[in-house]
Amino acid sequence: MAESSQVCEVYKPLQDPLVSCCSEIVGMNEENPSLREKLSFAANGLISKVFPKPRRAWLPTGCLKLLDTLHQALPSMSLIASDFSYLPDVSIPGDRAPLVSSKKDGKTLDHPNYLDAQGDADIFFPTDFLLLEQIDHHCSGFSKDQMNRGAFKPVKSRRTIILDSAAFMEEFGLPLKTRTKDGYNPLLDDFRNTKFYLSVPTHNKK
Repeated sequence: MAESSQVCEVYKPLQDPLVSCCSEIVGMNEENPSLREKLSFAANGLISKVFPKPRRAWLPTGCLKLLDTLHQALPSMSLIASDFSYLPDVSIPGDRAPLVSSKKDGKTLDHPNYLDAQGDADIFFPTDFLLLEQIDHHCSGFSKDQMNRGAFKPVKSRRTIILDSAAFMEEFGLPLKTRTKDGYNPLLDDFRNTKFYLSVPTHNKK
């Protein structure tokens, strides 16, 4: 019986419009390089241009497509979302890399490469909440409004807040009713690696 073909990565020039759009939004979310990085780039600018350093990253294209669809259908929607803000012991390299794991004989096995996990593996992606905010603003038209109106007194079309899960529960939950006798409170003490994202429309857009 012939062995199944190996799964491999294929590198091609960027052509997909969804990936290109997401890549541009990620670029908008990048922090400016430090002075030391600027000096290093100035000293090695020619080398960097001839031999650019490869960068591995995972783009939330599914999130972009979902938010774009929601904003098209419900332009005045209010959004509450929650997810992991980081994942422990991620061994796969790259920005926003996933945790890929499977169970065998009752034990959890984390994979160093997503290509090694086929069929029965779970893939968990952390959410970059600042990037989520950028995507939300892009899909709602906030970023375009800001650019069209100039840098002076931009008119916001949405208001967004990012809260740790404990802070969200303190504000909107009933943590006094979930505290145990020994002081442990699952509503506040669990899920420390999760956050909430709240996005609501404002009414100051002409």
